[in-house]
Amino acid sequence: MNAGIVVAAGRTSPMGSHVDRAFLSLGTKPVLAYSLIAFEKCPDIDMVVLVVRKDRVDAGQALAKMFGCSKVKKIVGGGALRQGSVQAGLDELHDEITFVTVHDGSRPCVTPDQISETIKSAKRYGTGVAAVKAEDSLKEVLKGQTVTRTLDRSKFWYALTPQSFRRELLVKGHESARKKQLTVWDDSEAVALVADEVHLVPTTVPNIKIISADDLTLAAAVLRL
Repeated sequence: MNAGIVVAAGRTSPMGSHVDRAFLSLGTKPVLAYSLIAFEKCPDIDMVVLVVRKDRVDAGQALAKMFGCSKVKKIVGGGALRQGSVQAGLDELHDEITFVTVHDGSRPCVTPDQISETIKSAKRYGTGVAAVKAEDSLKEVLKGQTVTRTLDRSKFWYALTPQSFRRELLVKGHESARKKQLTVWDDSEAVALVADEVHLVPTTVPNIKIISADDLTLAAAVLRL
């Protein structure tokens, strides 16, 4: 069986820690609803664990019910950091789950096909991370705003979500990060601690992350709202 963990417990945003991006309105739905609906429609997902702020668990339950997301079986409060929230989701999975897809609830443009492609990669390689090639010039800055060097953009990719993994790899990766007292900002970074390779899944879907008010406008355009 395959499970999704949709993480929507973040507090870091230019909008301020008081703004819960997952529950902001985007068209006629909250931002989070779009991700839950995509997971609901994906034939390769059997169940979903939704991780929200601890004070938003009831709101998460109401949202899942309102939009008919019956695959959402568990709704739990997240941690102070993203990796703690993912761990909270992992703790809710039963033993029959073999593959896990982690997705940021602040990325509303995800599609069922995109989720399936990462799962297909995970079944073949153990890992599948949605990503896009870097198209802009990349500058390394070590101090202030002075460029130290220009990086070869042909070697760089932007890691997005969804990210799918064989369950034991994801669990071991997060265990390794905890033991080493490392803060990891996406799950592929944790899995890379214990896996020989992390496989990327090229995507052309504009999988915008809602961080600022301008991102809401961009996402609405992509979703044609």
